[in-house]
Amino acid sequence: MYSEASSTKTDSTIITKLFVMMVLQIAIWGAWQVKVFSYMGASGLNFEPWQQSLAGSMFGIASLVGIFFSNQFADRNFAAEKFLAFSHFVGAIALFATSACNTFWPFFLCFLLYGLFYVPTLSVTNSLAFAHLKNPAKEFGFVRMGGTIGWIVISWPFIFLLGAQATVDQMRWIFIVAGIVSLVLAVFSLTLPHTPPRKAEAGEDNLAWIKAFRQLKHPFVLVLFIVTLLDSIIHNGYFVLIDGFLSKAVGLSENITMAVTTIGQVAEIVTMVLLGSVLVKLGWKWTMIIGILGHALRFATFSFFGNSDHQALIILIQVLHGICYAFFFATLYIFVDEVFPKDIRTSAQGLFNLLILGVGLVIANFGFIYLKDFYTNGNGEVDYFSIFLVPTVLAILAMLLLLFGFKPPSERPSADGSGAAPAH
Repeated sequence: MYSEASSTKTDSTIITKLFVMMVLQIAIWGAWQVKVFSYMGASGLNFEPWQQSLAGSMFGIASLVGIFFSNQFADRNFAAEKFLAFSHFVGAIALFATSACNTFWPFFLCFLLYGLFYVPTLSVTNSLAFAHLKNPAKEFGFVRMGGTIGWIVISWPFIFLLGAQATVDQMRWIFIVAGIVSLVLAVFSLTLPHTPPRKAEAGEDNLAWIKAFRQLKHPFVLVLFIVTLLDSIIHNGYFVLIDGFLSKAVGLSENITMAVTTIGQVAEIVTMVLLGSVLVKLGWKWTMIIGILGHALRFATFSFFGNSDHQALIILIQVLHGICYAFFFATLYIFVDEVFPKDIRTSAQGLFNLLILGVGLVIANFGFIYLKDFYTNGNGEVDYFSIFLVPTVLAILAMLLLLFGFKPPSERPSADGSGAAPAH
C-alpha cells in the first residue's frame, strides 16, 4: 500500500527544475563525446594512438575516483545544489582550458580535471532528484528523460559550428559549448531545492561494497557481471569509432554526424516507454538478449554495408543504439534494484556502473584505438569491415552466455511490483 506521500504528486515547479537540471547535466557530456576521438586523431590534434586511448579513458579514471568520492564524501558533507554549482563551475573552466590545448599532456590534465569534477555530479543529480520527488517510481523516469533530450538537443548546433570538413579550430567548439553549458548549470544549480548533506543512517554498512562483490559467488550474478563487461566494451567502442566511420567510410559531412547519432537517443526515449511491459512479458533474460542482439545486428551492418552506397541504411540502423541501451543497461539497473538484497543495492549499482563507465570504457578505448591503428593502411584508409567484426563477435558471445548461463531467481519482474526473491 502506498503512503500518503507516495501517492502525492511533486510540485510542477520542482519537477520542471529537476528536468532542466538533467537536460543540462547530460548535454555537457553529449557535446564532446561523439567528436572527441576525431578531434584527437589524424584530422585534429594528431595524438599518438596510446595518447588517444589514455585521454579517452579519462571518464573511466574519473569514474573510479568519482564513485567512491560521491558516495563517501560529497553525499555526506555538502548540500547537493552547492556541490553541483561548484563542480560545474570548475568543470567549465577545465573545459575552456581543454579547448585551448594543442599538446597532449596539458590537454589530458585539463580534460581529466573536468572529469574528476563532472563524474560525481552524475550520482549527485540523481540523489537530489530522488530527495525531492514525492513518488520517484512514477516521476523519476520523466525527469531522467531530460538527460536524453539534452544529449539530442546539444548535438544539433554543431551543424552550424562545424564545416563539412571540420578544421581543428572548428572542432574546439565541442569543449567550448560543453563549457558554456557547464557554466549555465553551475548558476542554475543555485536555484535548485536545498538538499542538505545525507548523514549516515544507523546501522548503515560501510562494507556494502564488499558484500556486493561477494554476490559474484552466485553463478547468475557472475554471468551477468561478465556479460555487462562485454556489453560495456561494445557500447563504449561505438563512441570510439562512430564519428570517423560516418564521415570517412560512409561519406557523411562532419557537421551532421553528431545529429545522425541522436537518432539512437530518440529511439531510447521510445524504448524506455515500452520497457516495463516488455520486461513483464519477456522476462529478464530475453529482454537483455534483445538488447545485445541489437549490438550484433548494428555492428554487422556497419561491417558489411559500411560505405557511401548504403548511407540511408547506416543512418537508419542508428535506432538500434537506443534499443541496445534501454533493453540491456536499463534492464540491468532494474534487475539489481529488484533482486539484490536491499542493504547493498546502491553499492551493487555502483559496482556495475564501475564496469560500464570505468573498466569497460578503458578497455574499449585502448582496444578499439589499437584495432583502428592496426587496420589503417599507409594511405590512412581504415578497414572498418574487419574492425566491426570484433564487436559483432563479442555481442554474439555475450548473447550465448546469457542464453545458457544466466538463470536468475525470478524469470521476470512481478507485474504487481511486489519484487523478486533476493540473491542472498
